[in-house]
Amino acid sequence: MARGIYIHIPFCHQICNYCDFNKFYFKHQPVDEYIEALGQEMALATAKYPKHFRHIDTIFLGGGTPTALSPKQLDKLLTLIQMYIPLESVTEFTSEANPDELSADKLQVLFDGGVNRLSMGVQSFDQGLLQKIGRTHSNEHVYETIALAKKIGFHNISIDLMYGLPGQTMAQWQDSLGQALALDLPHFSAYSLIVEPKTIFYNQYAKGKLHLPTEDLEADMYDVLMQQMELQGLQQYEISNFAKAGFESGHNKIYWDNDEYAGFGAGAHGYLAGVRYSNHGPLKKYMDAVLAGELPIVQQHTVTQTEKREEQMFLGLRKTEGVVHKIYEEKFQAPMTVHYPTVIENLVAKGLLEHDHKGIRLTRKGRFVGNEVFQQFLLED
Repeated sequence: MARGIYIHIPFCHQICNYCDFNKFYFKHQPVDEYIEALGQEMALATAKYPKHFRHIDTIFLGGGTPTALSPKQLDKLLTLIQMYIPLESVTEFTSEANPDELSADKLQVLFDGGVNRLSMGVQSFDQGLLQKIGRTHSNEHVYETIALAKKIGFHNISIDLMYGLPGQTMAQWQDSLGQALALDLPHFSAYSLIVEPKTIFYNQYAKGKLHLPTEDLEADMYDVLMQQMELQGLQQYEISNFAKAGFESGHNKIYWDNDEYAGFGAGAHGYLAGVRYSNHGPLKKYMDAVLAGELPIVQQHTVTQTEKREEQMFLGLRKTEGVVHKIYEEKFQAPMTVHYPTVIENLVAKGLLEHDHKGIRLTRKGRFVGNEVFQQFLLED
Protein backbone atom coordinates (compact mmCIF):
# COMPACT_ATOMS: atom_id res chain seq x y z
CA MET A 1 0.00 0.00 0.00
CA ALA A 2 1.35 3.42 -0.96
CA ARG A 3 1.54 5.88 1.91
CA GLY A 4 2.74 8.76 -0.23
CA ILE A 5 2.93 10.09 -3.76
CA TYR A 6 5.84 11.91 -5.38
CA ILE A 7 5.14 13.93 -8.56
CA HIS A 8 8.09 15.17 -10.61
CA ILE A 9 8.01 18.48 -12.47
CA PRO A 10 11.27 18.47 -14.45
CA PHE A 11 11.30 22.09 -15.61
CA CYS A 12 13.53 24.95 -14.44
CA HIS A 13 14.07 28.53 -15.53
CA GLN A 14 17.65 28.22 -14.26
CA ILE A 15 19.78 25.08 -13.83
CA CYS A 16 21.71 25.03 -10.54
CA ASN A 17 25.38 24.07 -10.72
CA TYR A 18 25.04 21.23 -8.19
CA CYS A 19 21.77 19.64 -9.36
CA ASP A 20 21.76 16.11 -10.76
CA PHE A 21 17.97 15.59 -10.79
CA ASN A 22 16.10 14.99 -14.04
CA LYS A 23 15.48 18.51 -15.33
CA PHE A 24 15.12 20.62 -18.49
CA TYR A 25 15.20 24.31 -19.28
CA PHE A 26 11.63 25.55 -19.30
CA LYS A 27 11.72 27.37 -22.63
CA HIS A 28 10.55 25.50 -25.73
CA GLN A 29 9.45 22.46 -23.73
CA PRO A 30 6.03 20.75 -24.10
CA VAL A 31 4.98 21.76 -20.58
CA ASP A 32 1.20 21.65 -21.11
CA GLU A 33 1.43 18.29 -22.84
CA TYR A 34 3.60 16.99 -20.01
CA ILE A 35 0.99 17.95 -17.42
CA GLU A 36 -1.65 16.09 -19.43
CA ALA A 37 0.68 13.07 -19.56
CA LEU A 38 1.01 13.18 -15.77
CA GLY A 39 -2.76 12.94 -15.54
CA GLN A 40 -2.73 9.97 -17.89
CA GLU A 41 -0.04 8.23 -15.83
CA MET A 42 -2.03 8.74 -12.63
CA ALA A 43 -5.13 7.36 -14.37
CA LEU A 44 -3.22 4.28 -15.56
CA ALA A 45 -1.60 3.60 -12.19
CA THR A 46 -4.72 4.04 -10.07
CA ALA A 47 -6.72 1.83 -12.45
CA LYS A 48 -4.08 -0.92 -12.42
CA TYR A 49 -3.39 -0.80 -8.66
CA PRO A 50 -6.60 0.55 -7.06
CA LYS A 51 -5.87 -0.97 -3.64
CA HIS A 52 -2.55 0.88 -3.40
CA PHE A 53 -4.16 4.32 -3.65
CA ARG A 54 -7.05 4.02 -1.22
CA HIS A 55 -5.38 5.82 1.66
CA ILE A 56 -2.67 8.34 0.81
CA ASP A 57 -1.02 10.28 3.65
CA THR A 58 1.24 12.67 1.75
CA ILE A 59 1.79 14.19 -1.68
CA PHE A 60 5.04 15.89 -2.69
CA LEU A 61 5.55 18.04 -5.80
CA GLY A 62 9.25 18.06 -6.60
CA GLY A 63 11.57 18.77 -9.45
CA GLY A 64 13.02 20.50 -11.22
CA THR A 65 10.88 23.30 -9.90
CA PRO A 66 7.09 22.98 -9.61
CA THR A 67 6.83 26.77 -9.26
CA ALA A 68 8.38 27.19 -12.71
CA LEU A 69 4.85 26.48 -13.95
CA SER A 70 2.44 29.34 -14.60
CA PRO A 71 -0.62 29.78 -12.34
CA LYS A 72 -2.80 28.27 -15.08
CA GLN A 73 -0.48 25.26 -15.45
CA LEU A 74 -0.32 24.75 -11.68
CA ASP A 75 -4.12 24.86 -11.52
CA LYS A 76 -4.37 22.23 -14.26
CA LEU A 77 -1.87 19.99 -12.46
CA LEU A 78 -3.69 20.26 -9.13
CA THR A 79 -7.04 19.59 -10.83
CA LEU A 80 -5.66 16.37 -12.32
CA ILE A 81 -4.28 15.28 -8.94
CA GLN A 82 -7.68 15.85 -7.35
CA MET A 83 -9.28 13.86 -10.16
CA TYR A 84 -7.23 10.69 -9.63
CA ILE A 85 -5.92 10.79 -6.06
CA PRO A 86 -8.26 10.65 -3.03
CA LEU A 87 -7.26 13.72 -1.01
CA GLU A 88 -9.55 13.02 1.96
CA SER A 89 -6.82 11.18 3.85
CA VAL A 90 -3.93 13.45 2.80
CA THR A 91 -2.55 15.29 5.81
CA GLU A 92 0.53 16.82 4.17
CA PHE A 93 0.66 18.20 0.62
CA THR A 94 4.04 19.78 -0.13
CA SER A 95 5.32 21.77 -3.06
CA GLU A 96 8.95 22.64 -3.60
CA ALA A 97 9.44 26.27 -4.58
CA ASN A 98 11.97 28.87 -5.63
CA PRO A 99 11.66 32.15 -3.68
CA ASP A 100 11.77 34.30 -6.83
CA GLU A 101 9.03 32.33 -8.60
CA LEU A 102 6.27 32.37 -5.99
CA SER A 103 3.92 35.15 -7.06
CA ALA A 104 0.71 35.87 -5.15
CA ASP A 105 -1.27 34.18 -7.95
CA LYS A 106 0.80 30.99 -7.77
CA LEU A 107 0.61 30.85 -3.99
CA GLN A 108 -3.16 31.26 -4.09
CA VAL A 109 -3.53 28.51 -6.71
CA LEU A 110 -1.38 26.15 -4.61
CA PHE A 111 -3.31 26.96 -1.44
CA ASP A 112 -6.72 26.58 -3.11
CA GLY A 113 -5.57 23.32 -4.70
CA GLY A 114 -4.86 21.68 -1.36
CA VAL A 115 -1.13 22.34 -0.90
CA ASN A 116 -0.52 23.01 2.80
CA ARG A 117 3.29 22.92 3.02
CA LEU A 118 6.01 24.81 1.15
CA SER A 119 9.62 23.67 0.86
CA MET A 120 11.72 26.57 -0.40
CA GLY A 121 15.20 26.23 -1.88
CA VAL A 122 17.04 29.09 -0.20
CA GLN A 123 20.46 27.37 0.20
CA SER A 124 22.32 30.49 1.40
CA PHE A 125 21.80 34.10 2.46
CA ASP A 126 25.13 35.11 0.94
CA GLN A 127 24.53 36.64 -2.49
CA GLY A 128 28.03 35.79 -3.73
CA LEU A 129 27.60 32.12 -2.83
CA LEU A 130 24.16 32.05 -4.44
CA GLN A 131 25.68 33.23 -7.69
CA LYS A 132 28.43 30.60 -7.45
CA ILE A 133 25.91 27.78 -7.16
CA GLY A 134 23.63 29.13 -9.90
CA ARG A 135 20.75 30.48 -7.83
CA THR A 136 18.92 33.60 -9.04
CA HIS A 137 16.93 34.78 -6.01
CA SER A 138 17.87 37.48 -3.51
CA ASN A 139 17.35 37.64 0.26
CA GLU A 140 14.53 40.11 -0.36
CA HIS A 141 12.74 37.47 -2.45
CA VAL A 142 12.93 35.09 0.52
CA TYR A 143 11.56 37.59 3.04
CA GLU A 144 8.80 38.85 0.75
CA THR A 145 7.69 35.39 -0.36
CA ILE A 146 7.51 34.00 3.16
CA ALA A 147 5.48 37.00 4.33
CA LEU A 148 3.14 36.63 1.36
CA ALA A 149 2.76 32.87 1.91
CA LYS A 150 1.85 33.41 5.56
CA LYS A 151 -0.68 36.08 4.58
CA ILE A 152 -2.36 33.66 2.15
CA GLY A 153 -2.55 30.97 4.84
CA PHE A 154 0.59 28.83 4.68
CA HIS A 155 1.92 28.09 8.16
CA ASN A 156 3.97 24.98 7.44
CA ILE A 157 6.99 26.43 5.63
CA SER A 158 10.43 24.85 5.36
CA ILE A 159 13.63 26.18 3.82
CA ASP A 160 16.66 24.27 2.56
CA LEU A 161 20.19 25.40 3.40
CA MET A 162 23.53 24.14 2.10
CA TYR A 163 27.01 24.08 3.60
CA GLY A 164 30.36 22.93 2.31
CA LEU A 165 29.85 25.21 -0.72
CA PRO A 166 32.80 26.33 -2.89
CA GLY A 167 34.80 28.95 -1.01
CA GLN A 168 32.30 29.05 1.87
CA THR A 169 33.73 30.20 5.19
CA MET A 170 32.49 29.44 8.69
CA ALA A 171 31.53 33.10 9.08
CA GLN A 172 29.34 32.92 5.95
CA TRP A 173 27.70 29.73 7.20
CA GLN A 174 26.99 31.18 10.63
CA ASP A 175 25.53 34.31 9.05
CA SER A 176 23.21 32.27 6.81
CA LEU A 177 22.12 30.17 9.78
CA GLY A 178 21.41 33.28 11.81
CA GLN A 179 19.32 34.87 9.06
CA ALA A 180 17.43 31.63 8.49
CA LEU A 181 16.62 31.09 12.16
CA ALA A 182 15.51 34.71 12.51
CA LEU A 183 12.59 33.83 10.20
CA ASP A 184 11.18 31.65 13.00
CA LEU A 185 9.98 28.89 10.66
CA PRO A 186 8.83 25.48 11.88
CA HIS A 187 11.17 23.39 9.71
CA PHE A 188 14.68 23.54 8.25
CA SER A 189 16.67 21.13 6.09
CA ALA A 190 20.44 21.55 5.80
CA TYR A 191 22.62 19.51 3.46
CA SER A 192 26.31 19.39 2.73
CA LEU A 193 27.25 19.80 -0.91
CA ILE A 194 27.82 16.52 -2.74
CA VAL A 195 29.49 16.90 -6.13
CA GLU A 196 27.45 14.60 -8.35
CA PRO A 197 28.34 13.37 -11.86
CA LYS A 198 26.66 15.14 -14.80
CA THR A 199 26.61 18.50 -13.00
CA ILE A 200 28.41 21.77 -13.72
CA PHE A 201 30.26 21.46 -10.44
CA TYR A 202 31.45 17.96 -11.33
CA ASN A 203 33.02 19.26 -14.54
CA GLN A 204 34.70 22.06 -12.62
CA TYR A 205 35.93 19.63 -9.97
CA ALA A 206 37.40 17.30 -12.62
CA LYS A 207 39.36 20.26 -14.00
CA GLY A 208 40.62 21.27 -10.55
CA LYS A 209 38.62 24.50 -10.65
CA LEU A 210 36.23 23.80 -7.76
CA HIS A 211 37.68 24.79 -4.40
CA LEU A 212 35.73 23.20 -1.56
CA PRO A 213 36.06 23.57 2.23
CA THR A 214 38.15 20.92 3.96
CA GLU A 215 36.45 17.89 5.52
CA ASP A 216 37.29 19.27 8.97
CA LEU A 217 35.67 22.62 8.20
CA GLU A 218 32.60 20.90 6.78
CA ALA A 219 32.34 18.79 9.96
CA ASP A 220 32.62 21.97 12.05
CA MET A 221 29.82 23.53 10.00
CA TYR A 222 27.62 20.53 10.73
CA ASP A 223 28.47 20.79 14.42
CA VAL A 224 27.48 24.47 14.47
CA LEU A 225 24.27 23.59 12.63
CA MET A 226 23.22 21.07 15.27
CA GLN A 227 24.13 23.44 18.11
CA GLN A 228 22.20 26.40 16.68
CA MET A 229 19.10 24.37 15.85
CA GLU A 230 19.02 22.97 19.38
CA LEU A 231 19.40 26.44 20.90
CA GLN A 232 16.37 27.57 18.88
CA GLY A 233 14.24 24.68 20.14
CA LEU A 234 14.26 22.82 16.84
CA GLN A 235 14.46 19.05 17.25
CA GLN A 236 16.86 17.14 14.99
CA TYR A 237 14.65 14.26 13.87
CA GLU A 238 16.89 13.16 10.98
CA ILE A 239 20.54 13.67 10.03
CA SER A 240 19.77 16.77 7.94
CA ASN A 241 16.34 17.85 9.19
CA PHE A 242 15.13 19.93 12.13
CA ALA A 243 11.61 20.85 13.18
CA LYS A 244 9.35 22.23 15.84
CA ALA A 245 7.13 19.55 17.39
CA GLY A 246 4.47 18.39 14.94
CA PHE A 247 6.13 19.90 11.85
CA GLU A 248 8.38 16.99 10.83
CA SER A 249 8.20 16.13 7.12
CA GLY A 250 5.67 13.33 6.89
CA HIS A 251 6.55 12.58 3.28
CA ASN A 252 10.26 12.17 3.87
CA LYS A 253 9.55 9.98 6.90
CA ILE A 254 7.85 7.55 4.50
CA TYR A 255 11.22 7.12 2.77
CA TRP A 256 13.13 6.75 6.03
CA ASP A 257 10.54 4.31 7.42
CA ASN A 258 11.15 2.23 4.28
CA ASP A 259 7.43 2.29 3.45
CA GLU A 260 5.93 2.29 -0.03
CA TYR A 261 5.12 5.29 -2.23
CA ALA A 262 4.23 5.99 -5.85
CA GLY A 263 6.37 8.11 -8.14
CA PHE A 264 4.81 9.92 -11.12
CA GLY A 265 6.56 11.90 -13.84
CA ALA A 266 9.66 11.76 -16.04
CA GLY A 267 12.56 10.28 -14.09
CA ALA A 268 10.46 9.69 -10.97
CA HIS A 269 11.14 6.72 -8.69
CA GLY A 270 8.61 4.68 -6.74
CA TYR A 271 8.28 1.66 -4.49
CA LEU A 272 5.06 -0.35 -4.82
CA ALA A 273 4.12 -3.94 -4.03
CA GLY A 274 7.70 -4.75 -3.09
CA VAL A 275 9.07 -3.42 -6.38
CA ARG A 276 11.33 -0.37 -6.74
CA TYR A 277 10.97 1.27 -10.15
CA SER A 278 12.02 4.31 -12.13
CA ASN A 279 10.34 6.06 -15.04
CA HIS A 280 11.80 7.12 -18.35
CA GLY A 281 13.76 10.35 -17.90
CA PRO A 282 13.64 11.86 -21.42
CA LEU A 283 10.37 13.72 -21.94
CA LYS A 284 9.58 12.13 -25.30
CA LYS A 285 10.09 8.57 -24.07
CA TYR A 286 8.02 9.27 -20.96
CA MET A 287 5.17 10.91 -22.86
CA ASP A 288 5.16 8.38 -25.72
CA ALA A 289 4.78 5.50 -23.25
CA VAL A 290 1.91 7.17 -21.40
CA LEU A 291 0.10 8.16 -24.60
CA ALA A 292 0.38 4.53 -25.73
CA GLY A 293 -1.51 3.52 -22.59
CA GLU A 294 1.51 2.09 -20.81
CA LEU A 295 3.06 2.93 -17.47
CA PRO A 296 6.35 4.71 -18.35
CA ILE A 297 8.57 2.41 -16.29
CA VAL A 298 12.09 1.89 -17.64
CA GLN A 299 13.57 -0.11 -14.74
CA GLN A 300 12.11 -2.19 -11.94
CA HIS A 301 13.53 -4.44 -9.27
CA THR A 302 11.77 -6.78 -6.87
CA VAL A 303 13.38 -6.11 -3.50
CA THR A 304 14.67 -9.26 -1.79
CA GLN A 305 14.12 -9.91 1.90
CA THR A 306 17.80 -9.26 2.60
CA GLU A 307 17.63 -5.94 0.75
CA LYS A 308 14.51 -4.97 2.69
CA ARG A 309 16.36 -5.58 5.96
CA GLU A 310 19.36 -3.58 4.76
CA GLU A 311 17.14 -0.69 3.68
CA GLN A 312 15.29 -0.77 6.99
CA MET A 313 18.60 -0.32 8.77
CA PHE A 314 20.39 2.34 6.73
CA LEU A 315 17.26 4.38 6.04
CA GLY A 316 15.97 4.05 9.60
CA LEU A 317 19.28 5.07 11.11
CA ARG A 318 18.98 8.44 9.37
CA LYS A 319 16.23 9.23 11.88
CA THR A 320 17.17 10.41 15.36
CA GLU A 321 14.88 7.77 16.85
CA GLY A 322 16.77 5.16 14.80
CA VAL A 323 15.48 1.65 14.11
CA VAL A 324 12.86 0.48 16.59
CA HIS A 325 13.04 -3.14 17.77
CA LYS A 326 9.26 -3.67 17.72
CA ILE A 327 8.80 -2.38 14.17
CA TYR A 328 11.78 -4.35 12.87
CA GLU A 329 10.52 -7.58 14.43
CA GLU A 330 7.00 -7.06 13.05
CA LYS A 331 8.43 -6.68 9.54
CA PHE A 332 11.04 -9.43 9.61
CA GLN A 333 9.87 -11.90 12.32
CA ALA A 334 13.21 -11.78 14.11
CA PRO A 335 15.22 -9.34 16.23
CA MET A 336 17.75 -7.20 14.36
CA THR A 337 20.43 -8.60 16.67
CA VAL A 338 19.88 -11.99 15.01
CA HIS A 339 20.61 -10.55 11.56
CA TYR A 340 23.33 -8.09 12.59
CA PRO A 341 24.86 -9.34 15.86
CA THR A 342 28.49 -8.37 15.42
CA VAL A 343 27.79 -5.26 13.33
CA ILE A 344 25.69 -3.64 16.05
CA GLU A 345 28.06 -4.75 18.79
CA ASN A 346 31.12 -3.32 17.00
CA LEU A 347 29.45 0.02 16.20
CA VAL A 348 28.31 0.41 19.80
CA ALA A 349 31.87 -0.31 20.97
CA LYS A 350 33.17 2.44 18.66
CA GLY A 351 30.70 4.93 20.12
CA LEU A 352 28.82 5.32 16.82
CA LEU A 353 25.57 3.60 17.87
CA GLU A 354 23.40 3.56 20.97
CA HIS A 355 21.51 0.35 21.75
CA ASP A 356 18.75 -0.03 24.34
CA HIS A 357 15.38 -1.72 24.85
CA LYS A 358 13.72 0.61 22.30
CA GLY A 359 16.15 0.09 19.42
CA ILE A 360 19.39 1.39 17.94
CA ARG A 361 20.29 4.91 16.81
CA LEU A 362 23.28 6.98 15.80
CA THR A 363 25.15 8.74 18.58
CA ARG A 364 26.06 12.39 18.07
CA LYS A 365 29.52 11.14 17.05
CA GLY A 366 27.91 8.70 14.64
CA ARG A 367 26.00 11.45 12.81
CA PHE A 368 29.29 12.82 11.48
CA VAL A 369 30.12 9.51 9.79
CA GLY A 370 26.62 8.28 9.02
CA ASN A 371 27.46 6.85 5.60
CA GLU A 372 30.28 4.76 7.08
CA VAL A 373 27.86 3.36 9.66
CA PHE A 374 25.19 2.60 7.06
CA GLN A 375 27.64 0.66 4.89
CA GLN A 376 28.18 -1.83 7.72
CA PHE A 377 24.61 -3.07 7.23
CA LEU A 378 25.00 -3.88 3.55
CA LEU A 379 25.36 -7.64 3.48
CA GLU A 380 25.56 -9.99 0.53
CA ASP A 381 22.35 -11.88 -0.24
